[in-house]
Amino acid sequence: MTEAEFAARVLTALVREGYVRAPAHAATEPDGFLSDARVSGGVSLAEVAALVRAEAAEDDDVEGFLAECGEAFLAEGAELPPVRPGVTRHDALAARLGHPVHPLGRAKAGLTSSEIAAYAPEYQPTFELAWTGVTGPVLRGELPSWWPTPGSLGLPGDAVPFPVHPLTADKGLVPTVAGRRVPVSPTLSMRTLAVTAAEHVKVPLPTATLGRRNVRSIKPGTLVDGARVQRLLSRIAEAEGLPVLLADEQTYGHAHDPNLAFLVRRLPVSDAVPVAALLARTPEGPYVIEEVSSGDVRRFFDAYLHTLFAWNVALFERHGIALEAHQQNVSVTPRGELLLKDNDGAMLASGDFEDPRMVGGPEARARVFVTITLHLCAGAVAFGLAQRGLLPLPDALGLVRDRLAEAVTDPFLRARTLDAPRLPAKAMLTAGTLVPKARTGSADINKHYGPPGPNYLRELPCR
Repeated sequence: MTEAEFAARVLTALVREGYVRAPAHAATEPDGFLSDARVSGGVSLAEVAALVRAEAAEDDDVEGFLAECGEAFLAEGAELPPVRPGVTRHDALAARLGHPVHPLGRAKAGLTSSEIAAYAPEYQPTFELAWTGVTGPVLRGELPSWWPTPGSLGLPGDAVPFPVHPLTADKGLVPTVAGRRVPVSPTLSMRTLAVTAAEHVKVPLPTATLGRRNVRSIKPGTLVDGARVQRLLSRIAEAEGLPVLLADEQTYGHAHDPNLAFLVRRLPVSDAVPVAALLARTPEGPYVIEEVSSGDVRRFFDAYLHTLFAWNVALFERHGIALEAHQQNVSVTPRGELLLKDNDGAMLASGDFEDPRMVGGPEARARVFVTITLHLCAGAVAFGLAQRGLLPLPDALGLVRDRLAEAVTDPFLRARTLDAPRLPAKAMLTAGTLVPKARTGSADINKHYGPPGPNYLRELPCR
């Protein structure tokens, strides 16, 4: 990616969020996804920096944002090793593809290039877990067979072995001990590490992604909330009779410390592909979606959308739930099943959760439905298929519209989606790095919204 292409992507996001205006000399072209137009060229990173400095308030984190830009641009141009077969193959491919909305998604705050090469999913490394001992932690569930005993680590019998990411250990945030060697490889989230195809472990990580404020520690309450929502969703999936699978997230531990926590994630199938990887090109040539669909991209996309909307509309209309199950947390099998994980960002109509932000009214839940389920899991894929010549845009968007219309029965949800004049869009750069929460007024930086964008379900290109 050239500097001009990268600068255009960043400026497009800043304009979309209403933070700056594009200069008159910038080249633009129609968009239609989250904004009416996008910047296509004619600007440099220096110009983008000047625009941000000119518009920023005194307490905006301009320097942090510009550093994030630099980190992301370096990552975009880094030389990467060939992607290998293995349990994290699709994670590595998805990581190289980047985020469909956030132009700085490859930035990893506070990490050096050598640390990124050693631990980031796009490099597909393998390394060993570090371990520490915790006395009197909160523990739930059954630990896996590869978990060390206290004695094997030289710990006293009343200590519980906790896994620690090597970066956390290297930065001196947690003291570690020598012990059992457990090789792992990072998944797309980077802080979740694959031990086997069936078992992953999520640990705190001393970095931030998708914004300087989006730190990758683990708040103990999210483990409790995520496990509770997973149990609820499992019951609903069974009752609804839909091909939806839930990763088991009932085994976890914490020591009331965001740097001392873990989650063991058990996956019910081994052939599910993250939605984030579907548009990636494989080293062998085809795109991932061509592999998983056996070449019938239209049929596969249609079946995927049918299940995606049947499930999420049922949750919204009948159970008062909107999932923050984005393209990274939703996977799909060749059989069309959905596999969900990481449920601590859901929003429900009611409930007693550690995080009170998990309860919201219908308008708040509708915004989550649109920005996550519709934009990231459906719209971004449809536009991406068209850009790659895999499916004409009118056909891809027509499938999104028709499958959503087939699922929606509630006039409220229809008014916020299919019939809405404009659709809400997240302001990820604004909330994640640039503007402090005191000014955005957002309790959750991952649920902050900018100016609405076009409704691509109403404004379909000519067939």
